[in-house]
Amino acid sequence: MDITQSRIIVTGGASGLGAACAAHFRALGARVSVFDLKAEGQDAYAVDVTSEDDAARAVAAAAHAMGGITAAVNCAGIATGARTVGRDGPHDLGLFRKTIDINLVGSFNIARLAAAEMAKNTPNADGERGVIVNTASIAAFDGQKGQAAYAASKAGIAGMSLPMARDLAGLGIRACAIAPGIFLTPMLEGLGQEIIDGLSADVTFPKRLGRPEEFAQLAAFIIGAPYLNGETIRIDGALRMQ
Repeated sequence: MDITQSRIIVTGGASGLGAACAAHFRALGARVSVFDLKAEGQDAYAVDVTSEDDAARAVAAAAHAMGGITAAVNCAGIATGARTVGRDGPHDLGLFRKTIDINLVGSFNIARLAAAEMAKNTPNADGERGVIVNTASIAAFDGQKGQAAYAASKAGIAGMSLPMARDLAGLGIRACAIAPGIFLTPMLEGLGQEIIDGLSADVTFPKRLGRPEEFAQLAAFIIGAPYLNGETIRIDGALRMQ
């Protein structure tokens, strides 16, 4: 898929990894529609990714505005922390459900709707009509204490990649996931340099946190690599969480 000619939805595109993706794709010449609860400005849509009606309206509007959709990159998500049984008792079930709903169900919601629009595209020389890139996490494989909900949601993303790719193969649509390690997003920047240095020390090489633009570069590579399909790719400086 030629990213310079792509028409891309980016969820969670108002900040962090999503904002980096939107900026990078635009710099490469792609047309981008940002979906975010806090989205503002041109080509931005205020969207609750967990809402069937909300997402359907936004996907239809973005497809109309851009003249179709050729890629969807799901970055919308939340990070929660709570032990299965903690000092205040068992894990709050509502928090667990919310984490799964936003991170996993929300990603699938946008993916299924975007894929339906992609199916309308004329295939390129490789038979491609579209690409979906979901965001997992290394927590899907190396989940730490307090990450039962978050790790479960991201493991679901990783587990969804291959069957989604198989489901959509007949339509000429690829599906992959990225599993980022610890990235320097606005949330982490607020923790202070001492904590950032401590987190960086565990990374094998390079000894720093990931940069959002590096995530965006990988997402762009996936969009442009027609033989890359059904895979979850770690980008983490060889970090393996203890």
